[in-house]
Amino acid sequence: MTDNQYENRMDTDKMWITMGPQHPFSHGLWTLRIKADGEIVTDAEPEIGYLHRGWEKECENRTYPKIIPMADRLCYSASMTWSHVYCKVVEEALDIEVPERAQYLRVIADEICRIQSHLMWLAAVGTDLGNLTVFLWALREREFFLDLNVRLCGQRLTTNYPRIGGVRNDMPYYFERDCMRCVERFEQVGLPEILKLSTDSSPFVGRMKGIGYITAKDVANWGVTGPAMRGCGVDYDVRRDDPYDAYGELEFEVPVLNKNSTKGGDAYDRFLIRIEEMYQSCEMIRQSFKKLQSLPKEAPSRVKVPRCVPAGTHVAKIEDPRGESIMYLVSDGTDKPYRLKVRSPIFVNVSASKHMVQGVRIADIPSIMAMIDMCLGETDR
Repeated sequence: MTDNQYENRMDTDKMWITMGPQHPFSHGLWTLRIKADGEIVTDAEPEIGYLHRGWEKECENRTYPKIIPMADRLCYSASMTWSHVYCKVVEEALDIEVPERAQYLRVIADEICRIQSHLMWLAAVGTDLGNLTVFLWALREREFFLDLNVRLCGQRLTTNYPRIGGVRNDMPYYFERDCMRCVERFEQVGLPEILKLSTDSSPFVGRMKGIGYITAKDVANWGVTGPAMRGCGVDYDVRRDDPYDAYGELEFEVPVLNKNSTKGGDAYDRFLIRIEEMYQSCEMIRQSFKKLQSLPKEAPSRVKVPRCVPAGTHVAKIEDPRGESIMYLVSDGTDKPYRLKVRSPIFVNVSASKHMVQGVRIADIPSIMAMIDMCLGETDR
């Protein structure tokens, strides 16, 4: 910068601006305070706590089976996976093996959950970036998968389907037929239509490309997991690298971008990762049904478990639609947990927002934070 240019530069005062807790970009009750120099963000402070319900403390006063419906409510878009990881940590404490049929049913239920959760994210991205049709079409496709939840367990959102030792019930007689019809239509028509509408729109894509870069080193320092991690080149997925239930018996690809890039991945890369994950979920559902066909029809979908859990400490993790979900259990030999700690992937990802938005324009914040796929219910608990 020359002396004349420096003299003619406009000096502005930095200003703290509060975005939230009612701002549309937040996708929930939380606040992002940003420090702006004109239009450029120079600092940020995420603030949560508006939804705190004392979830972990309440679990100390409930028997193990009664916590399953509470786990559903950690995140309405990922209720199946949260109740799954809870049942998994109790099963490890009891040292019991879930029947093979129940393992495949859990995989199917989890992947249906992942697809409808990603569609909820895609709908929100549509409104964030000014494309209302993406919102409407994504929610239309999501309804088909919520209908599958109803047929499987009678509920759309808070499914209450996994059980300690298996699942609540076997799949209905026509469930495989209905599910595969839904999956094949989604692969061939539903998702391609939404992709054409979004990726062919230069304003839609332009608001994601070139902003919110995250490197693999950043991910390691911040603890970011899930699609946001895989979009910057980190090739890790709990389902493949530390398989649980029947995931070790399935063949699927883990979408990863920018493996050899020192610059990392931007918001558009994280968008593409979630799109490809929906295709992979469809393939896992297809394989699981084929595996179920080879099992005897009278194969059990649940085993009886003891009422009390032996004293000890145990941990379980699964691949949630938003990242790595972990539950840590301390049992004291009674029918209630002494301590149940939740590790929410969004709690960590929201904490990283301070670093992700520095140096961008205020208008870029909705695009960057949309790729985190916020869910404040599991964050505040």
